[in-house]
Amino acid sequence: MTAPQQHDAPPAGRPSRWTTRKWVRAGGAVALVLLALLGGIGVWAMGRASSLTGTLVDGHSPALTNAVRLEAALVNQETGVRGYGLTGERRFLEPYERGLADEKTAVARLRTLVDDGRNRADLDRVLARTRTWQGRIAHPVAAAPGGAPVPLAAARAAEGKSAFDAVRRALTTQQDHLKAARADAVEELRAAERLRDGVFLAIGVILVLLALAVFEGLRRGVTDPLDRLSADTGRVTRGDFAHRIRVSGPADLRRLGADVESMRHRLAAELATSEERRLLLDEQTADLKRSNEELEQFAYIASHDLQEPLRKVSSFTQLLQRRYAGELDARADQYIAFAVDGANRMQVLINDLLAFSRIGRLTDKHERVDLDALVGRTLDTLGMAIEEAGARITRDALPAVTGDPTQLGMLWQNLLSNAVKFRSPERPPEIRVGVAPEGDAWRFTVTDNGIGIEPEYAERVFVIFQRLHTKDTYPGSGIGLAICKKVVEYHGGTISLTPAEGPGTAITFTLPRRAGDGADTAAAETVPHAAVPRPVPHAAVPRPALPAAPVPDGSAS
Repeated sequence: MTAPQQHDAPPAGRPSRWTTRKWVRAGGAVALVLLALLGGIGVWAMGRASSLTGTLVDGHSPALTNAVRLEAALVNQETGVRGYGLTGERRFLEPYERGLADEKTAVARLRTLVDDGRNRADLDRVLARTRTWQGRIAHPVAAAPGGAPVPLAAARAAEGKSAFDAVRRALTTQQDHLKAARADAVEELRAAERLRDGVFLAIGVILVLLALAVFEGLRRGVTDPLDRLSADTGRVTRGDFAHRIRVSGPADLRRLGADVESMRHRLAAELATSEERRLLLDEQTADLKRSNEELEQFAYIASHDLQEPLRKVSSFTQLLQRRYAGELDARADQYIAFAVDGANRMQVLINDLLAFSRIGRLTDKHERVDLDALVGRTLDTLGMAIEEAGARITRDALPAVTGDPTQLGMLWQNLLSNAVKFRSPERPPEIRVGVAPEGDAWRFTVTDNGIGIEPEYAERVFVIFQRLHTKDTYPGSGIGLAICKKVVEYHGGTISLTPAEGPGTAITFTLPRRAGDGADTAAAETVPHAAVPRPVPHAAVPRPALPAAPVPDGSAS
């Protein structure tokens, strides 16, 4: 892109030397004057048309409508009287009685709608002739006893017909006058609408011309210089930071161009610095990722490769203990016992570390896991500890989730074994497992009434090898809740220590809900400790390289 050409500065009195504010003020003043004038004319034309429309809609049309209703009411009266007079049956008076009510309503409405002398006189004439017909014919016939036709003399019947014909003529005259008045109002309204449309058409043309004038003024005074500034700025934004920004036009745009040019210099310097920092950050991130991978690999290899030599140490020390028990002095037996205990502790620690390092490494294959059955099997596994502690466990019916069944088993075994292990000597252990839907996840809570955890240790308990008690008080490796945290996060959830309602600890964690994972929880069911079968004692079963669930954390709950 070539640099925009430098334009010669026009004389100071030329409009192109105006500032943008001056352009806007001049155009705004002209526009406001024209808009005020045009607006006044438009309001007058609109008001006139609206007033005539209101007169037609609220006056002439309702008056004609009620005149027609009055005629219908009188015709109903005449029909009812004639039918009753011929048959003597009271049911024929129903149109007559309904017509009297409709007549009253129509007359009351007409009195409020007709205000000129001719229409008022028409209404009075109709009412006078109606009263004559009603007084001579309608009311006497309607008052006659029923059961037989009402006899009327020929002269009386002719008089009634003549009286109602007079009513009809008065109604026709009234409606003709109302129709003529409405036609005049319609024609006047159409003339006002034509005037209004012409006024608004003229206003539209003037507004278009005004908009074109404003557009041309803004183009010459503002947009063209801005386009030139934008073109130069675009070259800078596309990476040509060496391109010099030059502007022409109003004085304020030239100042803006100078500010943009200054910003270009600063931006170029800051981008260079930012790029250096980004490269350094990317390098540090890669180093940290590589370090974490190497650390996990080391933990896995170290714990795996230590299994065999440690197993030999443990086997031979146990062999010494069995073969030479009682043959050596008491101190030698004590030393051997210390060695056996240390080897066993190291075996537990290595197994836990190996399990921790394997989370998320061996497989990414997830499947549908029935947590209700999984927790049931976990409780069976912990049956001896539950029975010895006298623990009472209640749990909701748990849903199915998508995940790694082995890792989820490790999660539940660590949580439940901690709840049993860290019980209070002052009260029988009670453990509650709850679940509830929470958005697109399941929220699980494991609550106990044990010794509890102080709030200041809420984060520390999930760190690997962190203990809140000595090994003599509560045995364990200090890795249980760290495993729980890693399993939950691997499955896309979160885990935290939440305040319990009473004494004890409440661990809350979430697991994602997916389609087909199961319905909401049902009512809670109680799993008493006596119902849990006793498993084979732990000491009688050789510990595998990767257990289905590690020995629970000795300090985390």
